[in-house]
Amino acid sequence: MTLQKTIGKQVTISGLGLHTGARVNLTLKPAPPNHGFVFKRIDLEGQPHVEASVENVTSTDRGTCLEKNGAIIYTIEHALSALTGMDIDNCLLEIDGPEMPIKDGSAKYFVEAIKESGILEQDAEREYYEIDTVLKYSDPEKSIELIALPARDYKLSVMIDFNTTVLSTQNANLDNFADYETTIAPCRTFVFLHELEYLLRNDLIKGGDLSNAIVFVNKVVSQDELDRLAELFNKPKVAVKTEGILNNLDLYFQNEPARHKLLDVIGDLSLAGKRIKGHIIATKPGHAANVEFAKVIKKHFEKTDMAKIPVYDPDQEPLFDINKIMKFLPHRPPFLLVDKIMEMSKTDVIGIKSVTMNEGFFVGHFPGEPVMPGVLQIEAMAQVGGVLALNSVPDPENYLTLFLKIEEVKFRNKVVPGDTILFQLKLINPIRRGLVYMDGSAYVGKKLVMEARMLARLVKKD
Repeated sequence: MTLQKTIGKQVTISGLGLHTGARVNLTLKPAPPNHGFVFKRIDLEGQPHVEASVENVTSTDRGTCLEKNGAIIYTIEHALSALTGMDIDNCLLEIDGPEMPIKDGSAKYFVEAIKESGILEQDAEREYYEIDTVLKYSDPEKSIELIALPARDYKLSVMIDFNTTVLSTQNANLDNFADYETTIAPCRTFVFLHELEYLLRNDLIKGGDLSNAIVFVNKVVSQDELDRLAELFNKPKVAVKTEGILNNLDLYFQNEPARHKLLDVIGDLSLAGKRIKGHIIATKPGHAANVEFAKVIKKHFEKTDMAKIPVYDPDQEPLFDINKIMKFLPHRPPFLLVDKIMEMSKTDVIGIKSVTMNEGFFVGHFPGEPVMPGVLQIEAMAQVGGVLALNSVPDPENYLTLFLKIEEVKFRNKVVPGDTILFQLKLINPIRRGLVYMDGSAYVGKKLVMEARMLARLVKKD
């Protein structure tokens, strides 16, 4: 079981927003389990919150932008990439302006802040999107394709190709997130000189200087133009290096652009809402494609989760009512905790328990705020599983189901009087030598309340 994590203490990063030129202060703060990444515009009335979710993306032009209820945050991908890369699940990001500080155009400074704050494990299990089939997004006109393949861990492979002499095909990989800090986080964003000139002419990078990005030069540039750039960025001299980049900086890696694109993919895909277990292969990715792919992933798992949830129809005739259940199980009130068996096959069973205030255990279990004891939820699930086990023999009245092991028990939500619990159990392996190994889930409506794995043995009565 992997536990969720948050940062240890609040830490602040200050700087200019690349596009707006606004000086902003970003404070990362610890957040409780299941909080996720949430931005808070503390400079606006009411200090509105904006969840880092694909539903809140309003623009992917030169960066990923979130907006909710009039609160906007630009260029969020580098901070989210750093949080994910450093294995953080929950963080409140308070900001006093409309755009994240660009710093040097990488995730380096966000990683340093996270390291300074420390990392804390939390008392809650991390949930994953475990890629169980091939998922795809493509834009054939731009030769863009993103694919997710099943894999034990989260890893990424990125290919870029700008079809220019100075920047053609590059590849980057991240197989182990322990390497994120050193191999991905320092990699800076990049721009072509003609794009930079357009942005400058249209006043679209008010907070930009030559330390924000790698500038690739894919055309012949006159000395007059270089001198003009030097004046614009307050540099004594600007020249073109043999690598085809301006002399404002040196490359950390020969494939630094591809590594930065991988950095962006991590940040944008975090907007799907859960950590991913799978291999992401991205060809010519960009913010728009990344966000669309995050939507594909989230939608797939929302559909999968909904398909897994059984639906209880009280008008449906049960397969076994309480009288038939008592022919299977030796339990009797008050310890008979199954009311109906709705469906059953050789490998699956669905049973119902209606929870009422008349249950004897409510007298002493949290009087004044009755909650069904977890051990009795387990017992009810075991009884439903017992019906499935006993159904595998021709004379169930001559057998008992004895449980040998109960593991991976998780209580997700409390069960209270008035709830109807629906237990769904599936065989993990075929029944052999009387051993019955089952995976169980319990729902109240569409809400998962408990899950467990159970191993039982069918034993003939003496």
